[in-house]
Amino acid sequence: MLTEQQIDAIADELAEADRAHSVIPRITARYPDAVVEDSYAIQGRWRDTQIAAGRTLVGRKIGLTSKAMQHATGITEPDYGVMFDDTVYRSGDDIPVDHFSNVRIEVELAFVLKTPLEGPDCTLDDALAAIDYAVPALEVLNSHIELEGRTIVDTISDNAAYGAMVLGDVHKRPDEIDLRWVPGVLSRNGEIEETGVAAGVLGHPATGVAWLANKFSQHGARLEAGEIILAGSFTRPMWVSRGDDVSCDFGPMGTVTCRFV
Repeated sequence: MLTEQQIDAIADELAEADRAHSVIPRITARYPDAVVEDSYAIQGRWRDTQIAAGRTLVGRKIGLTSKAMQHATGITEPDYGVMFDDTVYRSGDDIPVDHFSNVRIEVELAFVLKTPLEGPDCTLDDALAAIDYAVPALEVLNSHIELEGRTIVDTISDNAAYGAMVLGDVHKRPDEIDLRWVPGVLSRNGEIEETGVAAGVLGHPATGVAWLANKFSQHGARLEAGEIILAGSFTRPMWVSRGDDVSCDFGPMGTVTCRFV
């Protein structure tokens, strides 16, 4: 495992890479003995410095919850990161591409909690009962660590590669729609690039919310009412560049759009 000094140094590197929109060498190439616990410690140290600097935490992202994403990354277990208020966009917004590194888009559902949720024995039914509503979303990936050869340790350390989210306008309670069958048809500049259904996320997109509550319980923490939980992609990531118009048709949950400028 890494020392406290090494954890601090890597967290500082990632904070600077975030400010400079740059990429650093793989952590696991430099510290081959680093483990998952180290990566969450690095992420936590970075998170705390961001909160101390005045940013406001609004939720959590869950990643690598679908076979599509696991195959795309070569990483086979879910992970999580934090989301701040200044990373939330609305459908139709322009997104400055220079604010991110290795920019890609994923198709997801986000959930807003109406009550706290805690493990260690949280089930899908518990998660559904705690959810106020679901909303269609796009996640902007932002990777500050070189992509080739990275492991889950690298990804988690880099806040699970989270950059921003784009939220749609349609809200659905879990009892209003079968969330498993919400579709996603992702297009770039009018051409369909990726398709999928939300059941690709652990069989039900809210399963990840229960997983996260149970994961948090290992550290004596819980998910709080009002938090946004981004549940994981059910398509492969799509690369985007400046000038790209992105649109995703979520069927009964509407369409989410954005443009990279």
